[in-house]
Amino acid sequence: MLGSMNVALPRSLNVDQFLAWAVQQEEGKYELIDGVVVMQQSQQWGHAKTKLAITMALYEAVRKEQLPFYVAVDGPTVRVAERVAFVPDAIVAALPEPARDSLEIANPVIVVEVLSPSTARVDATIKLRGYFDVATVQHYLIVDSEAGTIVHHRRTDDGALQTRVVSEGELMLNPPGVVIPLNRVFPTDHAPTA
Repeated sequence: MLGSMNVALPRSLNVDQFLAWAVQQEEGKYELIDGVVVMQQSQQWGHAKTKLAITMALYEAVRKEQLPFYVAVDGPTVRVAERVAFVPDAIVAALPEPARDSLEIANPVIVVEVLSPSTARVDATIKLRGYFDVATVQHYLIVDSEAGTIVHHRRTDDGALQTRVVSEGELMLNPPGVVIPLNRVFPTDHAPTA
């Protein structure tokens, strides 16, 4: 067992306090929910592989369209509220990029979480509400590698949320104006389960 697993995690932090604390940690991935630091579990290979695939698909789509956006993978924090901060598996945000030593992405347009059994409930409830509290977020994707589906939540022009499940073809994300072929996220050697 890792040493940090036995350490009591801080409570009652705001995002600035959380970021100052998190940068001092030698290992682990943490998020802040209602002021409480939550340690994320280690990831299985399938989760990591899907995270890479969706990040690469977003990166390729942004480059292909030559859009003034950049793609970030697992690491930078999204500040949701004074005492809430999440670390998405992938982010697309408008240029310019933040400073190299920045711990935050302030203007995400697309946020992505790859589903895992330990985070499914939080991804579908707390993070769904939280991400759309960020004014710049237009799309929240929950990628289910087991089912071979993406649950696409998007902000409509009137501010409502629209949800659809995509399992084949392409996923259009506008803004910023990118198309993600699902076969780039779920390769043909992937056999989705029912």
